[in-house]
Formats: sequence, C-alpha cells, structure tokens
Amino acid sequence: MSNDNQNIENQTTSNPNSTALPEKKPSPFLTEQLPQGTAQGQQQTLAQNSTASNQNIPHYNLPRGANTGNVGETTHFGFKTINTEEKAQKVAEVFHSVASKYDLMNDLMSLGIHRLWKRYAIHLSGVRRGQQVLDIAGGTGDLAKVFSREVGETGHVVLSDINESMLNVGRDRLLDAGCTNVDFVLANAETLEPFADNSFDLVTISFGLRNVTDKDAALQAMFRVLKPGGRLLILEFSKPVFEPFSKLYDLYSFTALPLMGKIIANDSESYRYLAESIRMHPDQRTLKGMMENAGFKNCDYHNLTGGIVAVHRGFKL
Repeated sequence: MSNDNQNIENQTTSNPNSTALPEKKPSPFLTEQLPQGTAQGQQQTLAQNSTASNQNIPHYNLPRGANTGNVGETTHFGFKTINTEEKAQKVAEVFHSVASKYDLMNDLMSLGIHRLWKRYAIHLSGVRRGQQVLDIAGGTGDLAKVFSREVGETGHVVLSDINESMLNVGRDRLLDAGCTNVDFVLANAETLEPFADNSFDLVTISFGLRNVTDKDAALQAMFRVLKPGGRLLILEFSKPVFEPFSKLYDLYSFTALPLMGKIIANDSESYRYLAESIRMHPDQRTLKGMMENAGFKNCDYHNLTGGIVAVHRGFKL
C-alpha cells in the first residue's frame, strides 16, 4: 500500500470542454453486452390513459434484481413498510436527489471522519498491484480512485452503482483525475449480472449494502464474482457499542441530518431516510453471520468510532 491514501479528496466536476480521453478497450469482466434503455433519472413517457398525478412520478430504469424469494412481499424503506418491488425505485429517487451534494454532505454529516473510515478500510483491503477490483455502490468514487492508483497499469478497477446519477458523478471525478484503468458499469448488487464468475481479487461495497433489498442475494453474488482466495470488504454504518453514545447518536441522526439536508441539499426527507436506513441495517454479528451463510470464511469485523461504522471482511477459500 502507498502512504498517500490521504489523497481521498473532493474532486471538481467534469469540464465539458476538456479534451476527450482515448477510447478504452472493452472491459474484460463483462459476459454480455449491457442492456440499452432510457437513462436512469430521465422521466419515462407514461401510457396516455394514466392520470395526471401519476405522470409526475419519476421512473428509473434500473438493472434487474435477484427475485430469489429471500424477501417477502413487503420490506422496509427506512421505518416505513412498503411493497418489496417498490424499494429499488424509492432508493433510486433518494440518491438521484442527493447525488450532486453527496460528497459535501458526507463531510458535514461526519465532520470529515468518513475519510478516515475509508482510509482504514483501504488499508484492510490488502489491495496490490496488478489486481482486479470491483467497487460496488461506488458512487462518487472515493475508494475506486485510490484502488486505481494502487493496482497500477497492470491492474483494473470497476466502479459500479445501481444509480446512474451517482455513477455519473464518480465517472466525471475519476476521468478528471486521469484514472484510465477504471470501468464504470450500472449493476444491481443483488445479481452483479454483467460480471463473470471468479473475476475479481477484491470486492468492496462502501455505505451501500444497507440500501440493498435482498442483502443475502447480494452477498451470494459477491461470493460468485470473487476469485478463489479473494476477499470481500464491507464498510457500512452499524450499531454503536455503548448505549449512552447510541442515544446521543440517535438524537444527532434524526435532528441534525434532516436539518442539514434541508439547508444544503434542499431535501430533508432523503436524509431522514438515510438515518432510518442505518437503524434498520443488521448489526455487526448479524451481518457476519450473513456473510458466513453466503460462503465466506474467516469473517471478522472492526468497529470504528464506537461502532457507528464497522468494516467487515470475508474470504472466498
């Protein structure tokens, strides 16, 4: 690992007048051509007999989910109970809304500590030159940028996300930074359908697993695409280990976060959902058990900031 991981930093958005980069070679990880369709974030044309109110509801074209039957007819969206088939759309709406302010809000909400969490996760990843890395729900590309540098010209990184608005921000940042060994792929974590079995040395997902509807299916898909000997790294909000601290954290999450979301991003509801989704996410021991059920071995976790965040690791042996 290099010692300059502190370079995980805010990047400027892409300059539309900048010189185009050379055409890249096709990704070696894709087993099939990606489906074509209306880009996520663009409103779809509804049937003529739709009501006027329905025409104002955005619809996002998302990669297909797993439909394994692991999840029942209803699931949670924050503290709300909704039809399972609706969750992906609602999560897409949240991240389409917050994409442009995502990095700024991360700095404000965590007081910049999220950079230390990510730096520690990268240290635990053990990434080396020449390796193949898949960063799932990679969003604005903080981890993928560092992985791009660490694997070097002989390695390769795939930044994937189910949300095109987030993926566009990450793509602009990494291309501006000269990361020419990175592919950008829309993919659903529940299936990771574009990717072949046994493709990657390292799979990571950072602050994204809690938004996945079928987490068991996602863990099984991550196991599938890892090479034997490869490792999974999950960085996610978790459960504080000290009860008094947990109560203070709840107070902060459900008062300060929506308020900052309203002031900075003009969207308090999305940040209320993000706070609720953290509380609904499995705790450290439960997630470790889910990883083991998916086939991972030697699973462990490391609590950060009193358990607000945990880094989970598992290996495909």
